Amino acid sequence: MRTADWVILILTLTGIIAYGVYKSRTSKDMEGYFLSNRNMPWYIVLLSIMGTQASAITFLSAPGQAFTDGMRFVQYYFGIPIAMVVLCITFVPLFSKLKVITAYEFLEQRFDLKTRVFTSSLFLLSRGLSTGISIYAPSIILSSLMGWDIFYTNIVMGGMLIVYTVSGGAKAVAYTQQLQLIIIFIGMFIAGYLIVSNLPENVGFSEALAVSGAAGKMNVITTGFTENGFDWKDRYNLISGIIGGFFLALSYFGTDQSQVGRYLTAKSEQESKIGLLMNGLVKVPMQFLILLLGALLFTFYQFNPSPVFFNKAAEDKAMLTPYKDSLEQIKYRFNDQQATQQAHSKLFVLQPTAAIKDSVASGAAKLTVIKNEYKAVIKKAVPGSDTNDTNYIFLRFVVDFLPSGLVGLLIAIIFLAAWGSIAAALNSLASCTMVDFHQRFTKKEKLSDSVAQDLKEYRLSKWYTFYWGVFCIITAQFATGMGSLIEAVNVLGSLFYGVILGIFLVAFYMKKIGGTAVFRAAVIGELLVILLFLLDKYNIIGLGFLWLNVAGALIVVLLSACFSFFKR
Repeated sequence: MRTADWVILILTLTGIIAYGVYKSRTSKDMEGYFLSNRNMPWYIVLLSIMGTQASAITFLSAPGQAFTDGMRFVQYYFGIPIAMVVLCITFVPLFSKLKVITAYEFLEQRFDLKTRVFTSSLFLLSRGLSTGISIYAPSIILSSLMGWDIFYTNIVMGGMLIVYTVSGGAKAVAYTQQLQLIIIFIGMFIAGYLIVSNLPENVGFSEALAVSGAAGKMNVITTGFTENGFDWKDRYNLISGIIGGFFLALSYFGTDQSQVGRYLTAKSEQESKIGLLMNGLVKVPMQFLILLLGALLFTFYQFNPSPVFFNKAAEDKAMLTPYKDSLEQIKYRFNDQQATQQAHSKLFVLQPTAAIKDSVASGAAKLTVIKNEYKAVIKKAVPGSDTNDTNYIFLRFVVDFLPSGLVGLLIAIIFLAAWGSIAAALNSLASCTMVDFHQRFTKKEKLSDSVAQDLKEYRLSKWYTFYWGVFCIITAQFATGMGSLIEAVNVLGSLFYGVILGIFLVAFYMKKIGGTAVFRAAVIGELLVILLFLLDKYNIIGLGFLWLNVAGALIVVLLSACFSFFKR
């Protein structure tokens, strides 16, 4: 990066931290630290919810996801609007009435202590691991730009986040997310504009979409049906998106403390509901536009020189090995095929016939085959390297093609997205640890002065935030080689969210079922979901990960009913 980029990067990040510290003034107790004294308006709640979702993974990996697999990933979000309506009718009124700090406090009141502890533990495990992956995402940037070892980069990135989160609490998280999202949307719009403006003269926005569509990247709606029936292994289609996405969204927004904690900060139940409903309206279009960047980027590289492999740091290491000649030969074939592909793309803009469209599609497939050969050689040359370069595609474009100053802004955007989502996650991890475990199981040596007692718990909450930050840094060290990070984090969540949702569904709608029945059902349900995942991973069965959310919830509900019935 050039001097102007570093200046903009440092000023933007420093400004955000200063703004968060300035806005973080709350009462020094747990209500202030975790829920910002429950005084947030709906639009701050909305931006906080969106900022918690829209991590660096979203802005770093989603364009690459569309670049490689097309727009069909957007179907993953189709269940969110329906889930928001259900949450506003059921979950929000109850949480608001009970004045809970964590969602799992309700489970002890409804069932028993062991159910509360088990559910909170599932959340802590899933959110702790996924937050580690979220730390790894921005670390990729520093590693790629500076050539740093990813091990030390994770420590630097995680350390910055710990300082930022421990000092601020929920109010700093909410207000900084507001400013972060504004800067993020401006930056992503600029990136999209520059992609289109750098296309050939006769290629505008509509032509760019046509070229991307010819290569199969505009597959926004897919049914999942083949000549052999419905493909259960297909990860992203209309049916799995609406049904599986609904169950996932219902669990994520209704039972995941990182999201529940966002709308519990609202000044009233009505403000919480408006924030959630607006999120349901905004999320799908927002994700569509982010993915559209990837589709446009695909078109951009149909008319401009494209790297055969987007992870430059890994490629440079491979070039220092005896495999250099093999890589050079494959790269020569790739460049030759790319020249042919550019000719077909230019011709398609002038004559969009079916025959030329087929040539564009087949050319794109040939380039993919050559890329896979190149990745295989890199894997041999540097055995520990990450050869899935999906997460580097958008970043490489930013570094290679954006003018001085804008590179720093786009890099800052990815940092801001990381900070917003990870800060909210660490805040929620600390709140569950403090409320569901520390306060519940430690002997309460109450101080005579209530203010001193509040201050003691406030300081202890900060220490738990610090401990979880360290845990997430350790987790980030093992995130290399996970492929598309946006997929990895959603697969991980799907292992737990269905079971957690099932517990809450029983709590809300099956009033006669007690704690022992639902606890046994949840333990068995979690083991069965993990079994289903492993059977799918080793191709014994075919089941897309979104269906794990449906399976987990239904297993818990059905087993709870069975255990309760036979107990009679």
